[in-house]
Amino acid sequence: MDGMRSLLKPKSITVIGASDNPLRAGNVVIRNLLSGQFRGPIMPVTPKYDAVAGILAYPDIASLPRVPDLAVVCTRAELNVDIVEQLGRKGVKAAIILAAGMNNPQLHTNPFCQSHQPSLEEQMLAKAKEYDMRLIGPNSMGLILPWLNLNASFSPISANKGKIAFISQSAAVCTTILDWAKNKSIGFSTFLSLGDACDINFAELLDTLCQDSKTDAILLYIDSVKDARRFMSAARAAARNRRILVLKSGRTQAGSSAAHLHTGGDIGLDAVYDAAIRRSGMLRVNNTHELFAAVETLAHSVPLRGERLAILTNGGGPAIMAVDALSDRGGKLAKLSQETINRLSAVLPSCWSHANPIDIIGDADIHRYQQAVKILLDSDDFDGLLIMHSPSAIAPDIETANALIEMLHQHPRTKRFNILTNWAGENEANIARKTFTEAGYPAYRTPESAISAFMHMVEYRRNQKQLMETPVSIGYSNHNTHQAHEQITELLDNNIRHLETHEARPILECYGFTTLPTWIALDAAEAVHIAEQIGYPVAVKLRSPDIRHKSEIHGVVLHLRTANEVENAVQAIFDRVAMHYPTARIDGLLVQRMADRSGAQELRIDVHNDPIFGPVILMGEDNARWDIHRDAAVAIPPLNMALARYMVINALKTGKIKQRSALEKIDIPALCGLLVKISQLIIDCPEIKALNIHPLLVSGSDLTVLDASMDIEPFTGDKQKRLAIRPYPKEYEETCTLKDGQTLLLRPILPEDEPLHKTFMSKVSVEDLYKRFFSDIGELNHEALAKFTQIDYDREMAFVAVAKDAHINLESNEKEDIVLGVARALSDPENHDAEFAILVRSDMKGLGLGSILMNKLVNYCKLRGLQFMTGMTMPSNHGMIHLAEKVGFSIDIQLEDGIVEMLLPLIDKKDS
Repeated sequence: MDGMRSLLKPKSITVIGASDNPLRAGNVVIRNLLSGQFRGPIMPVTPKYDAVAGILAYPDIASLPRVPDLAVVCTRAELNVDIVEQLGRKGVKAAIILAAGMNNPQLHTNPFCQSHQPSLEEQMLAKAKEYDMRLIGPNSMGLILPWLNLNASFSPISANKGKIAFISQSAAVCTTILDWAKNKSIGFSTFLSLGDACDINFAELLDTLCQDSKTDAILLYIDSVKDARRFMSAARAAARNRRILVLKSGRTQAGSSAAHLHTGGDIGLDAVYDAAIRRSGMLRVNNTHELFAAVETLAHSVPLRGERLAILTNGGGPAIMAVDALSDRGGKLAKLSQETINRLSAVLPSCWSHANPIDIIGDADIHRYQQAVKILLDSDDFDGLLIMHSPSAIAPDIETANALIEMLHQHPRTKRFNILTNWAGENEANIARKTFTEAGYPAYRTPESAISAFMHMVEYRRNQKQLMETPVSIGYSNHNTHQAHEQITELLDNNIRHLETHEARPILECYGFTTLPTWIALDAAEAVHIAEQIGYPVAVKLRSPDIRHKSEIHGVVLHLRTANEVENAVQAIFDRVAMHYPTARIDGLLVQRMADRSGAQELRIDVHNDPIFGPVILMGEDNARWDIHRDAAVAIPPLNMALARYMVINALKTGKIKQRSALEKIDIPALCGLLVKISQLIIDCPEIKALNIHPLLVSGSDLTVLDASMDIEPFTGDKQKRLAIRPYPKEYEETCTLKDGQTLLLRPILPEDEPLHKTFMSKVSVEDLYKRFFSDIGELNHEALAKFTQIDYDREMAFVAVAKDAHINLESNEKEDIVLGVARALSDPENHDAEFAILVRSDMKGLGLGSILMNKLVNYCKLRGLQFMTGMTMPSNHGMIHLAEKVGFSIDIQLEDGIVEMLLPLIDKKDS
C-alpha cells in the first residue's frame, strides 16, 4: 500500500517535463501546485530551464535532491517508458501519467516478424512493477486533494474542500463536474482522473477511500471495468459504509463501442453493468444532469429513514408535475395524518388541498410558508420534504428562502428529514437557490430534477436493503452434480458441443428441472409411429448440427393432430432444408407431445457469457424478436432466493415480464427457485458456456422447460475465477468430532444462516460476548447479523460448526440445525494478512471445538497465501490466549491498553 499512500497523501512532488510555456501541461501543473499552496517541496524536472515559475528546476530525475512521494509526468508518450524506469531507480512509489495514446498497438520493426509487440502502456507498466511503483493513467488529467491544498492536475478549475470523492476515467467529465461544483459551492475530498487505468483502478481506490475520514460519499464515472471480480468485491465492501454513485457511459451498443475506443476496455452488456451496480449496493445515474442532481443531494442529505415524500407548494401545477414524476419513478407520496390536516387547516385558507401535495395557495406569504413547514416538521408523516415556490409578489424569492432557512435551522427536528427545495424561475430564484445550497439544503430549478434527486436516495436505500436482505433457504439436496458432470463429460468425449433439448434434458433433470419428454425420429414414418404412441397433439422439430436456428427454415411445427399432418410436416421440413441448406447434415427430428398451454405464460431464460462479468442470467418474455439489450432482466450469479426475487420483481417493474391477468399468475417463489437452480448449475458446471431455455412454460407454480439448447466446452481452469462474485466455497466443508463423540459439520457461513446465528449469539454469555467484542453489544439487530452472515468470500471467511438436525421446531415439527461455534478471518484487500476471531457457545467449552475452529482458520489462511494472522483479545480471556499459544501465535500483552495482541507468521522467511 506504499504506492497508494504516496499517491493520496504525498508530502513532496516532482513534475517531469515542467515548462515555462503557458500552453504546456508541464506549466499548468506547476502553476496549479503553486496556486493551491501545497505545503511540501515542488521539484520541476526539465533540461530546458534553470527555473520554472520561479522554482529551481533539475536537469534530470537522478539529480533530484530527495526522493519525491509523487511524480506527475507531463512528457510525450514515447518518452514515458524510460522516465518511469528512471523514477523507479530513484525510489519513487507513485506517478501520474498525463500523456494519451500509450495503449495503441506498436508496429514491429521487422515486417516479417508476427510476434506481439507490447504497447507503450504495457512496457511502462512492466517497468513500474519492476520497481513496485504504482501508476495513475495514462491519459489522466491528474489529481486534486483539496484537504492537502494539492492540485496536481492540468485542470483550469480547482476544487473546494468537501466530503465527496470523485473518480473518473474521463478528463472532460472531470472539468465539467469541477466547473458546476464551483458554481454550487460543493467541495470534494479527492478528485482523481484515472484515464486508461493501466494500473491503479476503481477497486483499489474504493478500498482506500472507504476508510478515509474526509470522505462520506464516492462518485464514479466509468467507461469500462477491467477486473470485474475485484471491482465488485471492493464495491460491495465500500458500499456498506459509504454512499457510492456511478455514472456509467456506453448505455447503447454504439456508446459501448465509443467507450472501448476511449479507454481500450472490453465491451460488456450495459444491462449487466446495471445489475452489477445494484448488486454491489451502489446507485447508478443515467446522465450528467442526474449526476449533478445526485452530487448536490449527497452534499447536503442524510440517509433516508423511509421513502414517503411530502410536497409543499404555492402553486398546484408544479406540484402535479412533481407528483407525476414521483409516480413515474415508482416513488411514494406521503399520507397526511388527520392530526396534521387539522393543524394545517387552522392556519391555511379553507380552500387549501387538505392532502399531500400541500397546496398553501398562490397568495401565501412568508409567514404562511413558515407555519406550514413547522407543522409538517412537528409530525412523523413523511421522510422527505420538498418545498416548492413559484414566483410571487407576496412571498418574494430571496426573502422567503432566508426566512425558511432560519426557521429550518432553529427547528429541533429538521435533521430527522431530508429537505429539498425547488425555487422555479431565474434571476432572484437563482439567488434563492444558491442561498439554500450554501445553507446546506439542496436546491433544484425544476420539479422533475428535485424528484429525480429524491428518487436517487430512495433507489440507493433499496439497493442497500437488497445488500442486507436475508434469503430463505431452499437447500441443494436435489442437485445431482456428479451425474451432470458424467453426462457432460460423455458428450464432450463424443465431440458434441451444441446440445438440443433431448441432449440437454438429462443435465437439466439432474438439477430438478421439469422437462417435456422428447423422442428422436429418423424419418416421417418413425415420427408418425412415435406420435401414435404418445398421443396427439404433437410437435416436430428439426435436428441438424449445421442449422443452429431452426426458425430460419421453419424447422419447428406445432399442434399436429393426425398422422397425415405429422407426415406432411416432416416432409415439408426436409424439403425446406434441401432448398435452403442442401449440404446441411440432418440427424432426424425431435417429437414432443404438446404441453397444455391454456392459462400458461411463456418466458425465456438465457445464460450469457459476458466478456467482463462472466456468466450472467437473462430473463424475459419469449418472443421471436428477443433482444438481450432491450428485452431482458439481468442477474449475476450466485443467486439465492432473495436475489432471485429482486430479479423477478425488477423484471415485472420494468415490463420485461408481465403478470397477465387472463392467465394464471406467475408463482414468484417458484420462479425464484428455478433461477437459483440455474445459478447453481452454471456454478457447478463451468463447461456450460451458454444455455437457452425458450420457452419456459409457466402456469402458477408449474414450470416446464419446453425447449432448451446448451453450448459446452472442455474447462480446465479455476471454475470460480470465471465468476464476478465468488460463490459459496463448498470445498471447505468437512465433518469434525468433539471430545464427547458428537459429530459436527464445519462449513462456510451462508446468508441464510442469520436466524441460526441469532440463536447462537443468544447462547453465548454476556461475559464471553464482552471478551469477543470489547463492549456490551446487547441483542444484535438485522443489519448487524446481516454483516456477520452475508460475507464476501473473496475477502472474508467465517466457518460455522453446525450440529445437523439437532433441534425440533415446535411450530413446524421439523428438525433444525444448531450453530455451536464460529471462526472468522478478514483479510486486507492485498491478501497480505488477516485478522481472526473465534467464538464458541458458552455451554460447549472444554470439548475441543475452539482448537478445531482455530486449526480450520490457520489452514484456510495458508491456502489463501496470506503471510500473517493477527488477533486481539482481552488479558482476562485466558482460554483464547492459551489456544493461540498452542497453535504458535506470539503473544504481546499490553496491560496499559488492556489488550493482548496475537501474531502468527504463515510463511517461512526463506519462502518470502
